[in-house]
Amino acid sequence: MRWLRYTLEGKTRYGILDENDRITAVDGCPFQGYETTATRLRLDDVKIEVPVVPPTFYCVGLNYIKHISTEGMSIPKKPDVGYRANNALIAHGEDVIMPADATRVHYEGELVVVIGRKVRNISVAEVKDCILGYTIGNDVSERNWQTSDRTFWRAKNADTFKPMGPWISTEADVASMQTVVSVNGTESTRFETADMLFGIEEFISTMSRYLTLYPGDIIWMGTDGHSPNLQPGDQVDVTLTGLGTLSNRFVKEGLT
Repeated sequence: MRWLRYTLEGKTRYGILDENDRITAVDGCPFQGYETTATRLRLDDVKIEVPVVPPTFYCVGLNYIKHISTEGMSIPKKPDVGYRANNALIAHGEDVIMPADATRVHYEGELVVVIGRKVRNISVAEVKDCILGYTIGNDVSERNWQTSDRTFWRAKNADTFKPMGPWISTEADVASMQTVVSVNGTESTRFETADMLFGIEEFISTMSRYLTLYPGDIIWMGTDGHSPNLQPGDQVDVTLTGLGTLSNRFVKEGLT
């Protein structure tokens, strides 16, 4: 099943997207229950929104070996979790705005885990039962700010720096998935999505020992490889095979 959050005629709601890109509108949502309606829509006729506005936005750092070595960091000995800001979220098809003084902007194509039910202190074996599904994220970073600032407040959390979508897939097979990132139609990065230093189950189980996870919480699982310096006008497509493609154009602040 693919859950889509969309806007039509000023109203935002959830729908179920079929293999022919037809949407069945629902009353309710995937987190608190829903009923299907008789309304059918074409995907081209609606505005795609971020598939969920999370109660808490978690992120995983340094979870792929090649990325760690490229960035010159030490390999972590245990799962490490951080946070991102909801203000940075934008949907598939929306523009990433590069601030006027941003000079070294990179993409990071990531698998995003969407939590489906409230959990606390769960085992690794129980994790799969708390996951609603998966979507795609592009963790945009300004590397000069990342180096110079004491925190990631702007390097990772500037407005529009977190494209996510286009939908949540409840049946994606992470074990066979590849993450493929293209810039202006040319492949730039490819890696096995599941080739993580610490897997999804270990991260979520570890997190749940200390905090409660709620329906709609999201966890971005990190990236591999290295991004080129993006330029205004570049389009970045992040594809997770068997799940979909997240596409966004990069534009300079004040320009279109």
